[in-house]
Amino acid sequence: MAKDDNNGHRGGNPGQGGNPGQGGGGGSDHTVTIIVEGTAHEWTKKEITYDEVVTLEVSDYAQHPEITYSVTYKKGQGNKPEGDLAKGESVKVKDGMIFNVSETGQS
Repeated sequence: MAKDDNNGHRGGNPGQGGNPGQGGGGGSDHTVTIIVEGTAHEWTKKEITYDEVVTLEVSDYAQHPEITYSVTYKKGQGNKPEGDLAKGESVKVKDGMIFNVSETGQS
């Protein structure tokens, strides 16, 4: 149904689908800079998982599940500004947050 309506719009619902500034901050327009092992990364989600942090530092992480890593962070959100991030966990991100990733060996 792609005919014009009286306002010159074609098709379905104009204005829907993630326009920046609409919908009260739906998660995808929340861009912060995080630091992983000294390298800045733009991050658009409100949280980051252990797997996502490790993958930012170790691009072939998914191909080597036998290798384990220690992930620590600092400059985090107010009630938990620093800590450890274990496999399966996630943490809320904040602009300027710093992550350290170290290989701990094989599982």
